[in-house]
Amino acid sequence: MKRVVITGVGAITPVGNDAATMWENMKSGVCGIGIISKFDPETSKAKVAAEVKGFDPVQYIDKREVRKLDLFCQYALAAAAQATEDSGIIGKVDPQRLGVYVGSGVGGINTFYEQSVNLYTGKNVSPFFIPMMIGNIAAGNIAIKYNATGPCLPVVTACSTSTHALGEAFHAIKYGLADAIIAGGAEATITPLAVKGFTSCKALTLSEDPNRASIPFDKERSGFVMGEGAGMMILEEYEHAAARGAKIYGEICGYGNTCDAHHITAPDPEGKGAANCVRIALNEAGYQGTEQLYINAHGTSTKLNDAGETRAFKEVLGDRAYKAHISSTKSMTGHMLGATGAVEGIVAALALKDGIVPPTINYREPDPECDLDYTPNKAVKAELEMALSTTFGFGGHNACIVIRK
Repeated sequence: MKRVVITGVGAITPVGNDAATMWENMKSGVCGIGIISKFDPETSKAKVAAEVKGFDPVQYIDKREVRKLDLFCQYALAAAAQATEDSGIIGKVDPQRLGVYVGSGVGGINTFYEQSVNLYTGKNVSPFFIPMMIGNIAAGNIAIKYNATGPCLPVVTACSTSTHALGEAFHAIKYGLADAIIAGGAEATITPLAVKGFTSCKALTLSEDPNRASIPFDKERSGFVMGEGAGMMILEEYEHAAARGAKIYGEICGYGNTCDAHHITAPDPEGKGAANCVRIALNEAGYQGTEQLYINAHGTSTKLNDAGETRAFKEVLGDRAYKAHISSTKSMTGHMLGATGAVEGIVAALALKDGIVPPTINYREPDPECDLDYTPNKAVKAELEMALSTTFGFGGHNACIVIRK
C-alpha cells in the first residue's frame, strides 16, 4: 500500500481568495456572510449568503475563455491553479499518472438559469450551454489545462462531494492507480433559482443578521447560509513527493463513505450512518484512541444535522468526544455545498500543521443536545496529532477523511 500526502492547496472562499488569506481570516474569526448582492434579495425570504468577494478570473484564465465557463468552473480552475503552483507538481509527474478528481454538487446553475431566461424571452441559447452547465466540466477543464491523462472522476454527492473526491483520490493513489491527483470541488449557486429552491425545502435560515445566521451548534440555529467557492488539494504518493523534495502539509490516512438510506434531505436523527462513516475512516487511519483530535465538523447550523453529528461523535469516540477539539468553519464561510469538504479538508490540514484550532464564531446559546467543545468564538492553540473532516449531503451521503500530522 502507498502512503498519500498533501503537497499543495488552493482555495476561493467567502473569507479569502487563496488558502493563506482564508486561513488567516479563519484564525481571526472573520465572518464572510452578508446581505446578498448577486441579485436583489427583496423578493427572497432568505436575505443573506456567504459570497466570494473580489474574484478576478483573468488572474487564472485567458479572458477570451472566461465567457465560456460557468462561475463554478472559474472558481475550480482558479483553486486548481493555486494548488498546482503551491505543489510544483506540473512537469514533475508522468501525465498518465496524474489524475483529476473534482466534483460539484449542483454544477453550472448560473448558466442553467441564464439560458432558461434566454429561452423563454426569445433570445438565443448559447452553443456553450451544455458544456458550461454539466457538473463534470470542471474536472474536464482542469485535466485539459494540465494534460492530466490519468484517472479522472467527477464526484457528485451533494454536500459530501469534495470530501468523497478527496477520499476516492486518496484510495486511487494508495492502491497504485496514480502518482498524484488534483482533487476537490467547486460551487457557485447564489442565484435566485437556487436560493428559492433551497428556501422552499426549508434548508436555509431566514435570519437577516449575518452574525446570527450561520451559528452551528448554537441552540438558536435555524438553517444554513448558502456559500460558494472552491477548494483543491494536490494529493501525492509519499515516495514520489519525497523524491522531488516537495513540502508536505499532512498525510491522508483514512476515508469513510456510507449512506443513511433514511430520507432525501433529512439526516438520520440518531447519526448512525455518520457514526459508521467516521468509524470506518478512523479504523483505516489506525486511530489508537490516544491521539489529540481536531474535528472540522459538517456543522451546518440546522437543527437535525448538528444534534445528529454530535451523537455520532459520541457514539464513535465515547468519553473521548469531550476531549476532542471541534469547530464548524461554516460559521464563517456559510455552506459551500460541493466545495465545502475540500475547503474544510484544507482547514483540517492547516490546523494540524500550525497547531491552531479555528473557532466556531458567533456561538452564544448552548444547546443541551450539543454539549461538546466546539471552540466557541476564539481560536485556540493545541498539540494536534490527527484531524477529521466530516461532510454529509442530501440523499443521505456521508463522507469523512482523516489526516495525520
